[in-house]
Amino acid sequence: MDAVALLQKYFVDAPDAGRIVLDHSRLVAAKALQIARNCGMTGLDLTFIEEAALLHDIGVCRVHAAGMGLTGKQPYICHGILGREILEKEGLPLHALVCERHIGVGLTIDDILAQQLPLPHRDMVPVSREERIICCADLFYSKHPGRHLREKSLGEIGRGLEKFGSHKLAIFTEWVSDLGISALAP
Repeated sequence: MDAVALLQKYFVDAPDAGRIVLDHSRLVAAKALQIARNCGMTGLDLTFIEEAALLHDIGVCRVHAAGMGLTGKQPYICHGILGREILEKEGLPLHALVCERHIGVGLTIDDILAQQLPLPHRDMVPVSREERIICCADLFYSKHPGRHLREKSLGEIGRGLEKFGSHKLAIFTEWVSDLGISALAP
C-alpha cells in the first residue's frame, strides 16, 4: 500500500492543504518510528506505524479549515471520524481506528459530552501500543501553516494538553515515561 499516494488522492482538490498535511504526516511518521525503535517494546509493527502515521489526518480533507483553504462542512474536530470513514472504505480498518483515536491523547465519552463535541458518543482513545505511539508522535507537530515543520518541546505539549484538564497531562506524562520519550524530545 502506498500511503502517500492514498493521502494525496484525497487532497487533489486542495493541494496546499495536502502539502501541509503530508509534511505534518511525514514528521509524525518519522517521530513515531523513532519512538518505536527506542522504546524497548518488542513485536511492534513498524510498517503499520509508518503507514497509519502517514494516514492519521486524511480526514482533514473533509473539514472546514479556512487557514488551510479547506471548505468542507464538518468542523475540524471531526477529522478523526471522517478519516475513519475514508480508510474503512479503502479497506484499511486498523488504520481507520488510528484516525479516530488520535485526537490529543484520545477522547472519552465524558470529554465528548462535557465539551458538547459533534462526535459519536463513544470512547475514542488509543488502545494498541502502535496507536499510542502514533498519537503521542502527533502531539509534537502542528498543522498550523508556517509552524507545521517545528517540533514542539515536551513542555509545550504539556501546557497545551493541560488546557483540557490535568488528567490529559497525566496521560501524556505516563506515555513519555513508558515510551522513553524524554531522551528523544527537543
